[in-house]
Amino acid sequence: MVIKHLLPILGILGVGTGIGGLLLTQTAAQSTVFLLEGIALVCLVIYFAGNWTRLKTFSGSRSTRLGFNGILAILLMAGILTIINFLVIRHGGRWDLSETRNFSLAPQTLQVLGQLGQDVRVLVFAHERSPGFRMYRDLLEGYAYSSPRISVTYVDPEKEPGLARKYEISKIDTAVFESGERTVHVPKPSESNLTSALIRVTTADAKRLVFLEGHGERRITNQERGGLSLAKQSLEAQGYRITHGSIRKDLALLDDTAVLIIPGPRESIGPEELTRIAHFTAKGGRVLLLLDPQVTNGLEEWIAQWGLALGPGIVVDPEDRVAQGSPTALLVRRFTNHPITKGFTSPVLLPVLQPVSFGQTPDTNLAFTSLLQSSEESWAETNFVETNPEFDEGTDEKGPFALAGALSRKRTGLEPAPAMVVIGNSAFASNTYLQFPGNTDFLSNAVAWLAHEDTLISVSPKESAFAPFIPNPTQEHMLFAVQVFSVPFLMLLSGLTVWRRRSRL
Repeated sequence: MVIKHLLPILGILGVGTGIGGLLLTQTAAQSTVFLLEGIALVCLVIYFAGNWTRLKTFSGSRSTRLGFNGILAILLMAGILTIINFLVIRHGGRWDLSETRNFSLAPQTLQVLGQLGQDVRVLVFAHERSPGFRMYRDLLEGYAYSSPRISVTYVDPEKEPGLARKYEISKIDTAVFESGERTVHVPKPSESNLTSALIRVTTADAKRLVFLEGHGERRITNQERGGLSLAKQSLEAQGYRITHGSIRKDLALLDDTAVLIIPGPRESIGPEELTRIAHFTAKGGRVLLLLDPQVTNGLEEWIAQWGLALGPGIVVDPEDRVAQGSPTALLVRRFTNHPITKGFTSPVLLPVLQPVSFGQTPDTNLAFTSLLQSSEESWAETNFVETNPEFDEGTDEKGPFALAGALSRKRTGLEPAPAMVVIGNSAFASNTYLQFPGNTDFLSNAVAWLAHEDTLISVSPKESAFAPFIPNPTQEHMLFAVQVFSVPFLMLLSGLTVWRRRSRL
């Protein structure tokens, strides 16, 4: 009799622990889930055994048979759906239906995966309950799906401490990319970090970039707003070796250098240094010039030998100016089909820049391509006193202008062909502005093209779905008209219409 009174309690306990075990499958340990499901099974077996006579009588009625048929049909449909789901998981594809495509791998990642020539093993040292486990799993599933050369293994460092010591794991949620004898650690789960690690672990020799110093240039060691520490961090993540120094003090600085970067010199570069730079380019060296307006840097005559000139004036563009910002701060959206800017969608933010032009030169082997363009409404302003500059006929030069350009010389001998990228501004690469996605992509692609790293030329992996909307003046006026006038007017009109109809009743 006591057992019969306990049967309802056992039934409720069995259902409760069963549901609880299902809910805790993603967060609790497997042993806990098995214990809950075992208790649920025992309670339900005792409950049905104690109510067997009642269930047998109940199942003999006509209504029960009809209900049983309905339940059987539901179970059959559930079984069919389960089989379909299993087949889709095992043999189906991957679809990203989000508006921003934020769950798809970036073009750069797909390009790297498609060109893999060696197997890469990824070990993720994480618990199933750790914060980064699910992020690693979601990202690496896409990597493994896109390339058969990627294999992923998940390791619990508490269960396999020896393996964790072997790979020198010091913190949970760390991934290790391994290919041959090379290993690269990833401390944070993001597509950018994973792709950078994939590039580094499959690149035999990291190419060397040199940032010139000694003439008031922006420094990669400077973490302030005007420094280039974020640029250094971004380029190192792509597998480059970064060096900085003065060729006046270090005569061997340019040896074994893939790209020389001159980031906004504020003082003149001396003749001896120019001779060394010219010697570097004569042997096929490649240079990235970030030159600010209204600054004499000593490079004017040297770049003129290449047919290049910068300025005069500062570019003003009413169509591309940042809304409510300086008229010389441009959000450039016009790109050419050069490999550096091909497929660009994110605008590049360039504060205070000068135009770049390519003129006549006796060297017929030189080829110049504009990378960024201003609009036809732009002009080069020469009067820097005015707060709101206007185009002055006869004084200011009318656009459009090239705001950045790529210059290359055809290869005529055994030496590699020199090349140069010139940008009429250096602030876009500073810590203040490099956080804009277009700026990061533009700098990375320019360096990759100069370093012959075509694999890296693409749109950088996405970090999040957030993308700030910066309207140009036309969009700003339209938003103001819609929000301030149109919407309130429509609300007022609707209210008057409803009031008039009710007053007639």
